[in-house]
Amino acid sequence: MPYSELDILAFGAHPDDIELAIGGTIIKHVDKGYQVGVVDLTRGELGSRGDADTRSEEAAAAAKVMGINLRDKLELPDGFVEVNRENKLKVIEEIRRFRPKVILMPCETDRHPDHGNCGKLVRESCFLSGLKKIETGSQPHKPSQIFQYFLAWEYQFSFIIDVSREFARRLEAIKCYASQFHRENDETESQTLLSRPDFLDWIVNRARYYGNRIGVEYGEPFLSPGVMKASDLTKLKVGPFTT
Repeated sequence: MPYSELDILAFGAHPDDIELAIGGTIIKHVDKGYQVGVVDLTRGELGSRGDADTRSEEAAAAAKVMGINLRDKLELPDGFVEVNRENKLKVIEEIRRFRPKVILMPCETDRHPDHGNCGKLVRESCFLSGLKKIETGSQPHKPSQIFQYFLAWEYQFSFIIDVSREFARRLEAIKCYASQFHRENDETESQTLLSRPDFLDWIVNRARYYGNRIGVEYGEPFLSPGVMKASDLTKLKVGPFTT
């Protein structure tokens, strides 16, 4: 069912990026009653395993697990996501169409060029989406907040979301992408980072590390491009290991 307005819209370069990085955060906000959508820029057709049609089916299954209100795809070329006028107009139209309050995007310094370019493309489009002289067929809209998420290890983040209750469902959503992960007797298939037998252990341990930083079981980190506002020191929630 399409929605004309969302609370949160998350952009990923490939199917499975959202689940691998911030699936718990997405599930948490869906459970709170927020309208949440995902846009995949590509179909992941260059992936060493599986194919575009299979990954589209897997993405639809993962969307059901997360309970999101919509999942859209722009079908940009996998491996060649560019920050250009044509792609900006496509992203701007998504933003204007769904009018989200919050937008999530990959960190621009991620090691995968598509991830970094996705982050830059979406960030710049968020600004341009508010300019009325850019015509796309929809009314201008500028989100209230934008935050970056991480697909690889990072050195700086602004806050961590507690996803302890949601983590089992996050793993369930990740496992929907069966074509990408290790299977018994699959030596004949291409081997990738995701197909390593211990990859899901890495996902679990990474989430435990960030959870530990805020005194919970599992966490997901985010970076705020701007300074975050506070007005009451007694209401700030700070992790237990800051001193």
